[in-house]
Amino acid sequence: ERRRRVAPLEAAPPADEPLLRGIFEIGKRSCDVVLSARRLRWSPILPESPTDDSSMVSQAQEEIVEMKDVFSVKLKRRRFAGQNKGGTLLGITIFKCLNKEENKLTDCAIHLNNLSEDHCQSWFRHLKEILNGFQNRPKSLKVFVNPSSHKKEAIHVYYEQVAPLFKLADIKTDVTVTQYEGHALSVLKECELQAFDGVVCVGGDGSVSEVAHGLLLRAQINAGKDTDYVSNPVRAPIPLGVIPAGTANILAHTLYGIKHVVTATLHIVMGHIQAVDVCTFSTPSKLLRFGFSAMFGFGARTLALAEKHRWMPSSQRKDFAFIKTLADLKPEECELSFLPLQIPQEDSHESDRKKKEKIKNQGSKDQWQKIQGHFLNVSIMAIPCLCSMAPRGLAPNTRLNNGSMALIVVQNTSRTEFIKHLKRYASIKNQFNFPFVETYTVQEVKVQPRLKSGLDAKENMYLNAASAEGNYPWNIDGDLMKEASEVHVRVHPQLINLYGVNTDDLEMSQATCNCI
Repeated sequence: ERRRRVAPLEAAPPADEPLLRGIFEIGKRSCDVVLSARRLRWSPILPESPTDDSSMVSQAQEEIVEMKDVFSVKLKRRRFAGQNKGGTLLGITIFKCLNKEENKLTDCAIHLNNLSEDHCQSWFRHLKEILNGFQNRPKSLKVFVNPSSHKKEAIHVYYEQVAPLFKLADIKTDVTVTQYEGHALSVLKECELQAFDGVVCVGGDGSVSEVAHGLLLRAQINAGKDTDYVSNPVRAPIPLGVIPAGTANILAHTLYGIKHVVTATLHIVMGHIQAVDVCTFSTPSKLLRFGFSAMFGFGARTLALAEKHRWMPSSQRKDFAFIKTLADLKPEECELSFLPLQIPQEDSHESDRKKKEKIKNQGSKDQWQKIQGHFLNVSIMAIPCLCSMAPRGLAPNTRLNNGSMALIVVQNTSRTEFIKHLKRYASIKNQFNFPFVETYTVQEVKVQPRLKSGLDAKENMYLNAASAEGNYPWNIDGDLMKEASEVHVRVHPQLINLYGVNTDDLEMSQATCNCI
């Protein structure tokens, strides 16, 4: 009988000490497999050459799977039709997260075949112990599904694409299909959040905003804070995951760099946590909302008109509102007060903590500035707000967690020039390179509308810009809010953790978005 020899494996460093070593069939080849806490390695077992030719051994290329990329391990069994338990053991299947092009993630399976029950059970236990050691990976999730999002496909998206991956990763879920606006907020105020490792929202930007607001509001209640006035809010207790099932999906696109359900789900499964800045939107008397971005003027008027035509299909309703608002383009007269933030020169040798301290100290020295006039649109954004219509982002010069907001002011101009500005968002050209567009990096903003008198019926009917009581529309994360008084916007650094890309990947993707 011909002797067989094992292709030599690379010497493992002390931190990668082997835990198990055994033989499995992988891809119809017998392989020598080594498991450590960091990685799984294997090489085909080759027959010994009669001439002691080492070239055959060199052809046995070692393959490696990093354990941090593995999210599930299952015992593989053959079962007959209708058989739910037991069955003939075939081996172990390992499921890993695979990075593909354009920020996409996908899952793939690796089959380690071996018929020995004891052998497979021992490997299975060790693999499970390693996976259980990854602290950020959720074991239990509270899930909200908005069945009315976009084309009413959120339920299908969840049960067909998301739930199977959660089940594969042994994540327990408690699912609430929302029945009305504010349903998720009501549930979050009452449910036992300590029973969950995270909250997931399947829906559009408005649904995600409601869940984020509810999560942060619950944190203030638990901390005994006055929810009518929140100057220094406490952080959300658990992370929020976003599954895109809406129209624009701005937050999901910003987090993952792409609108892709499986990618979003795998970021949650893998426990990729990203701290994100959040804004508070308040009047002098009450807290309106926690949120990530807002628009006043054109962006809010468009949303207000779209909300009045809910009977229309989603895409038609939004196209109609956009065209109609553009046709009846009118500026808002208001006063903007803001506290600018001077970003210090970055030193590559400085720690992140020192950079944040410099930003905070610098901001405390700045003085409030005011501008007054007629503005077509005012955008206040704590995140870049990427979407398919603005691949660089609505606010490409901000970041997810740099403790500042982008204030983008579009002053009154002709309709033709305003359209040129809007078209720039979809191109690689700078959308702010117009004399009527001003941008600021700020910590706080106060928007004080100047109430108009004698509003004509046409403006009230089509634009919904101001009601008889003088309420002005705001677009906060895709949700419509109306306020008559001054709105005060503050940014609060890293107030919530979101399941999303790792920090290193985030910096690379944002650098790509801003390299013009």
